[in-house]
Amino acid sequence: MEINGGVCNSGDKSQREAEVEGEASSLSSNVLLNHTGEVTLTLNSDGLSWEALDSSDNCGSTCLGIEFVPKITTKTTTELQFSDIYAVELIHGGMIQESISTSARECFFGTDSHDSEMNHFIVHSFQKSMSQPCLWVLAVYTFGHKDLQTCQMWMNKINDSLNKEFGRPKNLLVFVHPMSGKANGLRTWETVAPIFSRAKINTKVIVTQRAGHAFDVMTSTTNEELNSYDGAVAVGGDGFFNEILNGYLRSRHKAPFPPAPSDFLDALGNDGSSLVHDPAGAGSGTHNEESYPLLPSLAHNELGFSHLGTNNSSRSIDQEIEYPLPNQRFRFGIIPAGSTDAIVICTTGARDPITSALHIVLGKRVCLDVAQVVRWKTTSSSKVEPCVRYAASFAGYGFYGDVIAESEKYRWMGPKRYDYAGTKVFLKHRSYEAEVAYLEVESDKNNSIPDASRMFDKVRSLKRKKSERIICRVNCNVCNTKPVYSSARSSPAKPYMRPQETRWLKSKGQFLSVGAAIMSNRNERAPDGLVADAHLSDGFLHLLLIKDCPHALYLWHLTQLARKGGNPLNFDFVEHHKTPAFTFTSLGKESVWNLDGELFEAHKLSAQVFRGLVCLFASGPEV
Repeated sequence: MEINGGVCNSGDKSQREAEVEGEASSLSSNVLLNHTGEVTLTLNSDGLSWEALDSSDNCGSTCLGIEFVPKITTKTTTELQFSDIYAVELIHGGMIQESISTSARECFFGTDSHDSEMNHFIVHSFQKSMSQPCLWVLAVYTFGHKDLQTCQMWMNKINDSLNKEFGRPKNLLVFVHPMSGKANGLRTWETVAPIFSRAKINTKVIVTQRAGHAFDVMTSTTNEELNSYDGAVAVGGDGFFNEILNGYLRSRHKAPFPPAPSDFLDALGNDGSSLVHDPAGAGSGTHNEESYPLLPSLAHNELGFSHLGTNNSSRSIDQEIEYPLPNQRFRFGIIPAGSTDAIVICTTGARDPITSALHIVLGKRVCLDVAQVVRWKTTSSSKVEPCVRYAASFAGYGFYGDVIAESEKYRWMGPKRYDYAGTKVFLKHRSYEAEVAYLEVESDKNNSIPDASRMFDKVRSLKRKKSERIICRVNCNVCNTKPVYSSARSSPAKPYMRPQETRWLKSKGQFLSVGAAIMSNRNERAPDGLVADAHLSDGFLHLLLIKDCPHALYLWHLTQLARKGGNPLNFDFVEHHKTPAFTFTSLGKESVWNLDGELFEAHKLSAQVFRGLVCLFASGPEV
């Protein structure tokens, strides 16, 4: 959908000189704006502005005995910031359409018409939807002038200002998943591709041919080549973005494995002892409750995704080129074409390809937490073979994993397969015995008090919970509270940790599901998401433990998730813990994990959050 803002033509004066005062320059011309008429267009340091000119015919006239009284209007100035303009182009020739009132006046009074051949320069921008501020709609403002040099001058001046806009991409690597969602990935890209062309962004487009194709490309791409791009764009769903993210981080993110309680590590036996390192040995103090397994050296870095294959020779040569993480310059973009698109909704506020494309070409930026998930054992009898995966939105076990696994049988159904698979899994009502340990943080200490007091505290907190929610929005104060990294050359990202306050809490029993929400996960089926006040970059995940309960109560919980303003966490069988890290051990029959929509089998795993590990071309949802 496009909004025609209008075309402009100049009057008799063609003012081409710029008035310079100090360092600031101002340019002004009388031009015609399409569907508006003659305006005075001004360029300043911040953007463009224009104001309609008074007509000499506004004194009123009489024709055929009918008196035409002009409508008295207030003169208004329209402003357009350079930060909202993504392109400008020059068009030779063409007609100008003025406003209806101007055309009528010319018809009755015989005044000169501007409907003649002239040159145009077109300014491409956007407008926010009145009903949905997060939805951005393409806006085109076409200005006209008979003098080609005037139009050329305006285009050059505007382009000079756009080139000064910080952070706008010039080169992008684009991955298109042709079978994503309703198999409309290619069609979605063809819809937004002209936006990138107008913005003069070079795009290397790769249409994936098989599962793991995008992962292979990202892992085999050398750091030197990756540095030639300003970012990577995924045209697809959350699972497709997860594949690209894992390919990006697998060989580049060097950091310790997640912390774990001592008994978790003891259960790994001798096979895991070589990976265990106690940081207290190199520093002051001793903390018996946790240890940090170290990330294996490059020689042993064939963990996770090894079945997909990589170009090890190119990577070994590329080790000489440092690739810092987080990388503030390299950002990811997502053009939604999936079945859920929760990450896009959480980061832009709208599930709309045009809106996402505009965020990308305008160089918007938001930091994103990423969870490092390490599988230590696939089954209870398997050897310890740590496998690293990353998740940007959600990791879920039990119900969440079973739904994804069941839906794989019905991919031909498209997005509707999730509803069908969800119903089947719900009716089976399977629970799984497991033990979950998580790091306590200050806000979660009320859960460690006696049960009776905790129940009273829960009732009291429910009354104020909604009013105290701080929802993640544009320029979020929570995400921006502390600088994530002191400089671009800082050491690799580390998770939230205060050793002097560290304490592991545990929950053991039969669970219908175990979930870890890294962001709110808003989507069309859950308008408030799994956790309404989860943030994009605060260094925490929200652990959701749904204990076994009667069918009716679980249905009530799910209906609360599907209702805007619902309270899905306000049940006795629901545990909600805000934490930077957790561990999981299956104690009986096993389900499968769901990482951003991708299946991941694990009997024993640990996870931690890295704050602001990657950046996205997004600004966060509007209020």
